[in-house]
Amino acid sequence: MKIIHFADLHLGVENYGRIDPATGLSTRLNDFLKVFDELVDYALDTKVDLVLFCGDAYKSREPTQTQQREFARRISRLATAGIPVVLLTGNHDLPNAIGRATAIEIFDTLSINNVYVANKPETFKITTPAGDVQVVAIPWLRRSALLAREDTKNLNMEQLNQKMQEAITEIISKKTDELDPAFPSILAAHLSIGSAKAGSESMMSIGQEPILLQSSVALPAYDYVALGHIHKHQEIEGTPPIVYSGSLERIDFGEEKEDKGFYLVDIQTSADGKRKTTYEFHPVNSRRFLTVNVDIKDEEPDPTAIILGVIKSQQEKVNDAIVRLNISLPSSLESQLRNNDIKDALKDTQNFTIARDIQRESRTRLGTQSVEEIAPLDALKAYLETQQITGERQKTLLEYGEKLIKEQEN
Repeated sequence: MKIIHFADLHLGVENYGRIDPATGLSTRLNDFLKVFDELVDYALDTKVDLVLFCGDAYKSREPTQTQQREFARRISRLATAGIPVVLLTGNHDLPNAIGRATAIEIFDTLSINNVYVANKPETFKITTPAGDVQVVAIPWLRRSALLAREDTKNLNMEQLNQKMQEAITEIISKKTDELDPAFPSILAAHLSIGSAKAGSESMMSIGQEPILLQSSVALPAYDYVALGHIHKHQEIEGTPPIVYSGSLERIDFGEEKEDKGFYLVDIQTSADGKRKTTYEFHPVNSRRFLTVNVDIKDEEPDPTAIILGVIKSQQEKVNDAIVRLNISLPSSLESQLRNNDIKDALKDTQNFTIARDIQRESRTRLGTQSVEEIAPLDALKAYLETQQITGERQKTLLEYGEKLIKEQEN
């Protein structure tokens, strides 16, 4: 049984993008859809048996009609090809008001064949070309869905999160006890566990959240634990396999060095009924983020040439990338930068920003006296002492300095 596990699509993230004149859409929306297409094409070409999406289809609780249309198109391609798809609601998919529908609830309302939507904890028994599989789906749960008002009275945020952790753990335990051990079982959830390494979702999270112990999901009844919510793909050590697929596309420069993609999971059942799970990460061609640092020294006669040389040395990486150019240089050279030449060198990027770190010379303090209180010759003497100039040379410089001061006074 071959299964694709992915999560955190976040359609609607448009930072570092621009409007595509051909479509009128953000180039970043095209980036996210492109990697989604890679996943769908792979699923169809390799004839996988099941696709698990573990939450956060959109960045916003209220995605645009265009975003919803494009998401539905790709889910439809999978479902009409006979591949069952399980969709979990993530924290970014939940509307503000309890009574309002989630953005992915339309699939459930229309009863679309081969699409299973989890807006609440639910167990699906799904028939695939490779046989039946049980999926315990745990979407992102509101506090109001877990705790009664009486349970939350006079509790601080830490105590509330503790209560929620206990409630979610109990739900998972009860759903697990109901499983039939004769069939493969998968836990699919959108949540945080304490042993995972956080990614960019920490900047996108909406408020504080409960964090479960690894033992809450590391239950022997499962052949695989598919998780969403954390954007950094990772495999948590332990049994059964506990895996965060990570996000499909890079969100920001915090993910510059991270590979993005999905997991292909293979559950093999031997003749005696024993099951073995293997899994492999499949990277996608996500948009490249690149930071270019240039440090220019005082004596450099042409700082722009240095910058252009650094850009040219990384031209293959720069082309079509989202680039952040950081320039550090002394204030004396700032006026020599040829801004148009630098921008022209970055014209083949998808998007670029230029940041300058100007090194200002610090003024030497001459004790506690103000400028009006210290004589010019005394000021020169104090300055020469701070420069650690030898006594003989100080004497010579002071002699010449005194002559110049007198000439100026005359």
